[in-house]
Amino acid sequence: MGSFEEIKIEEDFLLIRFQNDGTENFPVKRAVPQGLIQFHFGLKGKAKFIFNDGNYALELKEEKSLLFYNPQKELPIQLEVAPNTWLISILISIKKLHKLFSSDTENIPFLSEENIDKKYYKENNISPSMAIVLSQLFHYNLNPSIKNLYYKGKGYELLSLYFNRSEDPNAEQCPFLIDEENVLKIRKAKEIVIANMAEPPGLQELADQVGLNLKKLKMGFKQIYGDTVYGFLFDYKMDYARKLLDSGSYNVNEVGLKVGYSTGSHFIAAFKKKFGTTPKKYLMNLQVNT
Repeated sequence: MGSFEEIKIEEDFLLIRFQNDGTENFPVKRAVPQGLIQFHFGLKGKAKFIFNDGNYALELKEEKSLLFYNPQKELPIQLEVAPNTWLISILISIKKLHKLFSSDTENIPFLSEENIDKKYYKENNISPSMAIVLSQLFHYNLNPSIKNLYYKGKGYELLSLYFNRSEDPNAEQCPFLIDEENVLKIRKAKEIVIANMAEPPGLQELADQVGLNLKKLKMGFKQIYGDTVYGFLFDYKMDYARKLLDSGSYNVNEVGLKVGYSTGSHFIAAFKKKFGTTPKKYLMNLQVNT
């Protein structure tokens, strides 16, 4: 099921948490008043922003951020959140952001005098330290009475890290370095299992390859990607298998072999578990609809 939760941090400062753990796209529409800057952070999965009644779309990919600002007109959120996707959005007024950076606006292009009335768009990578904060926003387990305060702190922290473009690599001066290193190692683990999805390494072998102990690998992977290593890999393999079937270039057995199933019946059972139908029926349905 898809869901989104809005948390009002302060006046003209809103944080929205989108979460789709279902198997279908989750559509969201929300009006956004003129003059608000939009920051969108993709922790896992992907989402599509739709503009001008469907005439234009932008994809927010995993571990990427998007910034939108148009001072000339309203920019409503029309969003399709894909299955297994988590993302965080921050809406904040240009006036409020100006106050936060009143002594340092020359380092932020859309706050400079010559750009103040221009529309602005930017895609960035999510740094490991930002990934940690985003993960914390999806794993809130403190007393409900301090939830707003917690989100307020994390919202400001996220903005601070977004605009931090000169992180000191000195370990003694960077309090996030240990966690950042672990995040990078967990991302590397994800890349390894994807690259070897037909024959993935065992968990201990994977932990050794990225330089983490087994417990940290398991806990860190679950925290960042919301699933176990093999649970994540299963979803990835099934989505990849569906794309191969969509291409029309492979039969069911060929697709099963490509994603690591030497026995056709095992692939069929896995595909049905994920999508509620067999690969053959899925292909037949594709042909009917084309």
